[in-house]
Amino acid sequence: MRGVCDFVELDESVFDFVKSIALKNASQHNGRTNVNVVLSHLMSTKLDLKISVDKLLPIIKEVVQEVNNLSIERQGVLIQEFSKYYKEEKSFEKGVSLQELANAEQGKVITRFPPEPNGYPHIGHAKAAIIDEEYARMYNGKMILRFDDTNPLNEKIEYYQAIRDGLEWLGIKPDLVKNTSDDILVLHNYGKRLVSEGHAYICTCTSDIIHKNRAEQIECDCRRNQNEANDRLHRMFDGQYSQNEAIIRFKGDMQSLNTVLRDPTLFRIIDHPHPLLGSKVRVWPTYDLAAPIEDSMDGVTHALRTKEYELRNELYYSILSRLKMRSPILIEFSRLEFDGMPVSKRKIKPLLEGGIISSWDDPRLPTLIALHHRGFVPEAIRKFILGLGITLAETKPPFETLESINRKMIDPISLKLFFVSSPVELRVEGGKFGKIELRNHPTQDLGNREVEIANKFYIASPDAEDLQIGQKVRLMELYNIKILEIRYENNKKVLIGSYEGDRVIQNIKKIQWVAENDAVEFSVKVPKELFIGDIYNPNSLELKTGYAESFVSKLKAGTLVQFMRFGFCSILNGKSATYTHR
Repeated sequence: MRGVCDFVELDESVFDFVKSIALKNASQHNGRTNVNVVLSHLMSTKLDLKISVDKLLPIIKEVVQEVNNLSIERQGVLIQEFSKYYKEEKSFEKGVSLQELANAEQGKVITRFPPEPNGYPHIGHAKAAIIDEEYARMYNGKMILRFDDTNPLNEKIEYYQAIRDGLEWLGIKPDLVKNTSDDILVLHNYGKRLVSEGHAYICTCTSDIIHKNRAEQIECDCRRNQNEANDRLHRMFDGQYSQNEAIIRFKGDMQSLNTVLRDPTLFRIIDHPHPLLGSKVRVWPTYDLAAPIEDSMDGVTHALRTKEYELRNELYYSILSRLKMRSPILIEFSRLEFDGMPVSKRKIKPLLEGGIISSWDDPRLPTLIALHHRGFVPEAIRKFILGLGITLAETKPPFETLESINRKMIDPISLKLFFVSSPVELRVEGGKFGKIELRNHPTQDLGNREVEIANKFYIASPDAEDLQIGQKVRLMELYNIKILEIRYENNKKVLIGSYEGDRVIQNIKKIQWVAENDAVEFSVKVPKELFIGDIYNPNSLELKTGYAESFVSKLKAGTLVQFMRFGFCSILNGKSATYTHR
């Protein structure tokens, strides 16, 4: 078997390391493991793997099937054989490196992140921005934040600021911030030049005819009638055409199998105020025209974008070639989204407009503001994204992978407190009275808190359901009790127990609690999958209600806590929190 440091290059060693994780997890869960758990563990602890997720998944699936088919006895034997992997893992370098860029020179690389300000930034934007910044820093170059704001119908000032705030939260600092609309007159001039030189034309056909001609690969009369080109060009920019009456189209190739090249639109008329320029401009370029020209003018050397634009590469280079402008190198990578958490504004905006979700920071959304408020830290997002690498394969990594990385980062800084959902009353005979002091974290110096206790407590309903008469349990960080009686008062369950000493007893159930005289009503929003397939899930937000210890009332919004045996949460106010993850 190869050494663990060699497995980044050798499939045999990858299999071995994945198998060690699968065996270890199976041993903790009655001999069964699953793909998501193994991938999550692998990504959270071995982010220096120079192998992409799409290549890892088949390996993981094969290993998981093999391990699950083994007897528990056989698994136990193999765990010893593979144990060296998770011993060496602790000291293994956790650096992350991106693949090298083609034709990249130190000090000369320029990347750009060009979001449209038509909504709040999401995890997909984070992937693009982080990769752009990482490459710029790798080569001691520059990164440009350029707002692609050439469709005033969709854009708002609010969204410009939301994008800036999102990048600032991620720790991304662009070297230059600009707007495509800053160069609108320059883009107009390039458009006019394309028409006057015969590389584009003004088309006055209806949208139905344009669609039909493109499908049938037929050139329209507007393209063939070059004599009217200059007159139509003046009318286009002099305001003589109405919206939807005329567009500028590129003279591409109507016979091309790539439909993008069938005379695409370069400019259209939009009679709607622009958030920055107001009503000064009516003729707006499409992304197909603006992106290559802006990239070339801005000195971009490597333009990274998601693979949905892959078919538009030929058009990108054709426009720059006709204008005799410098061409950057285009690099595509796959989009990033999670099952049940769409990044598409086509899905999100109707929910917002219909009042189904109240805002862009709804915890069910993958927006950066939602992840922030939910309790994710930017370092976890960066580590997660870089761990995925750059690949064209469309794979949706499990959300649990991001949770696993985040869990390790927030555990040392999260206060450990008590919250009980669906509370059941517990009365303890012979128990202690008075104030006790509890640590806010078992291993970190996060201070202490005082809790006043008496003989009445609340415990969570799931714990109460499991308890039986005669059973001993430990109230966490307090003392042991024995269940004496289970009764019902006013149709509510009440447990009666007796004090059984302070000494920690091995192998007895431990339960969280809230003292009755220290309890405050508290609720936790628990987000679930917003969509199941393409269908909105009406049960995607659950509200857990119960009691928390009064200490939570003193915490500021955004404080991270771990409600013991419940999960990590981000405090909203003194009465509520948002669930982060287990």
